[in-house]
Amino acid sequence: MVTAPLTPPANHSEAPPFYPAPMQSNRAPRRIMLSILGAAALVAAPASASILNYVGECVPFARAASGIQIWGDAWTWWSQAASKYQRGQTPEVGAVVAFAKSEALQLGHVAVVSRVIEPRTIMVTHANWSRIGGKRGQVEQDVTLFDVSPDGDWTQVKVWYRDNSGLGGRTYPVHGFIYGRPVGGAKVARARPAPELTGERPDYVGSLIDAYAR
Repeated sequence: MVTAPLTPPANHSEAPPFYPAPMQSNRAPRRIMLSILGAAALVAAPASASILNYVGECVPFARAASGIQIWGDAWTWWSQAASKYQRGQTPEVGAVVAFAKSEALQLGHVAVVSRVIEPRTIMVTHANWSRIGGKRGQVEQDVTLFDVSPDGDWTQVKVWYRDNSGLGGRTYPVHGFIYGRPVGGAKVARARPAPELTGERPDYVGSLIDAYAR
């Protein structure tokens, strides 16, 4: 059986604006600086720049790719969304998948739904998951996310991992999906996903093979 790597995906945080997050190791300042620089790069990039060239944490990328305006560490997105955006257990293109805290993902994770293939198989575009060229932080477009929850409610998933060339053996807990539609009374605009959220010819068959045939 192919298993997910013991080392979980890297830090899925976003440093608070104007002041650093508490430092827990001598690597923390570097992580904070990378997060700030990554977020700034997405904000300052010219209109012609590709979000697929982003390198950094998952949070600034998910915000830019989905248009959903939430800040803070990935694990906080689900609770923050309650007063801003509609939430649910059904995948929709442009929605943010909000991963819960877990032993493997101590800061959670966020990814953006790029394609819905069938009720339990979707594609996501996200940053800072697989190692590419031996490094974390890069963007992966249209990769497989598979619902393995007993009730089919997307509370447990497996994620495509480049080093395995398929789904890993690890299961991750998920809160659900954050949609770009504001809740009543929320002072946020309807989210508009980035055009590069999905590719022109995603491999639907490959995703189904990832989900059911391996």
